[in-house]
Amino acid sequence: MTSTTSALKGRGTDTSATPSRGRDQPRTTVSDPTAQTPTALDPSPDGADRRRWIALAIVMTAAFMDLVDVTIVNIAVPSIQRSEAASFSQIQWITAGYALAFAAGLVTGGRLGDIHGRRRVFLLGIGGFTLASALCGLAANPEMLVAARIAQGATAALMVPQVLSIVHATFPAHERGKVFGLFGAIVGLGAVSGPLLGALLIEWNPLGLEWRAIFLINLPVGVAGLILGRRFITESKASQALKLDLVGVALVTGGLLMLLYPLTRGHETGWPLWGHVSMAGSLVVFAALVAYERRKSARDGSPLIELSLFRVKSFAAGIAVQTVFGIALGVFFLVWTLYLQTGLGWSVLKAGLTGIPFSLAVSVAAGMSVQTLVPRFGRKVLQAGALLMAAGVLLYLAESERYGLAITPWQMALPLTVMGAGMGLIVAPLTDAILSGVPREHAGSASGLISTVQQMGNALGLGLVAVVFFGVIDDRLAPADIGPAFVDAFEYALGWVAAVLVAIFLLMFALPGRTTAGADTEESATPESAAPAA
Repeated sequence: MTSTTSALKGRGTDTSATPSRGRDQPRTTVSDPTAQTPTALDPSPDGADRRRWIALAIVMTAAFMDLVDVTIVNIAVPSIQRSEAASFSQIQWITAGYALAFAAGLVTGGRLGDIHGRRRVFLLGIGGFTLASALCGLAANPEMLVAARIAQGATAALMVPQVLSIVHATFPAHERGKVFGLFGAIVGLGAVSGPLLGALLIEWNPLGLEWRAIFLINLPVGVAGLILGRRFITESKASQALKLDLVGVALVTGGLLMLLYPLTRGHETGWPLWGHVSMAGSLVVFAALVAYERRKSARDGSPLIELSLFRVKSFAAGIAVQTVFGIALGVFFLVWTLYLQTGLGWSVLKAGLTGIPFSLAVSVAAGMSVQTLVPRFGRKVLQAGALLMAAGVLLYLAESERYGLAITPWQMALPLTVMGAGMGLIVAPLTDAILSGVPREHAGSASGLISTVQQMGNALGLGLVAVVFFGVIDDRLAPADIGPAFVDAFEYALGWVAAVLVAIFLLMFALPGRTTAGADTEESATPESAAPAA
């Protein structure tokens, strides 16, 4: 794997995944290539190795909890709307509020991990997420639920970037393929297990909690994560004394809110002028952010966003792919839920069980892609995944047109399996490709950016639902017309999703053909590799 050139110039290596050392012991630096510092790359006793894999299980569980919490709410929307008499605006904000707070805080959350320690920030995030989940489950009215969901998103923004950071800092390059294969499987399971788990909880209605159970189930998982995380996750942080870039935080948060807020409210408010002005103004804010971060990096080396990462081809191209991929997923999953429950009138359990073929296909394909296919075929695996997923979407479109309201879960199984296999071929190797050239000391910043653009893509997708789905449905429908109208809108939206997936296939040509297995960015952190590129 190649390393970032200018990002390493004059910087120390990471203290990643190292045991605590006395303050009088020197750290390894780029300018001292002969010094030896124990890291996760060094041979470790079996006990240390076991601790590392236990730590992986803990952070993966946290990632799974976040993914489930994003998708589980979609399946519970009709139940929340009925029992709480929530308006359409409040229902939209139960999902969009989380996404906005999450996206706006991810870059900052990743950088806080670099500065203050990834384990410390991870534990703070998972503790806050657990508390916010309790507030969601105990919400007395829709307004309190929206506020608690925003708090959930903000605390998840502290927790989630540390997952990839801890993995990147703890495992050497030759093991990361296996780890990211597991991560891809978790992503796939989380994406589709959420609706199934939500359906089961609402159907069983434990203790008469109804929809509240989907939030309260996070409590035992979060408490266990806190206890085990303190014991098994080794602290790691950037070796250079970084400072939080507060101006950068304000600019990135303001820019994201100016872009995403009008998108999430656009359909509801009739796409007013202020929304278009706000979205256009976000581009000005992002331009100011780039200019400021360049000056900040040159002045004291502590920018919020390490812009030198974008000089790494794999990172820059992967970020673009991740953003557009997030748009496709954001559109599909929300539209799919509305189609199944409102359009076809299926029960929450029937809708949840329908996603099982998708979930299984994602998990199997994700494991195969990183460990078997990518080492042999490289970038072609991701491109095959994009085309396979597009083929599954078009097959689903054909099945819907053929059977209409009479379609059954069995008739959906084949297109969902094809789509899931395509997604599995993308999610795991894409993460590995993006991080392949990232120095470990910038793992937090890079991981925060990955999660941010994914969430920004999802939020853009949610905004586009107002155009590609609700935009083709009449606002005043007779009860008998709701089903056919939702089916037609679903088919229209599927055409857009297929087009986005083809665009992703083309974008993937910018990814490196292959990543060199076994290399590591820290190993290449020598004075020679730190020289500016010609």
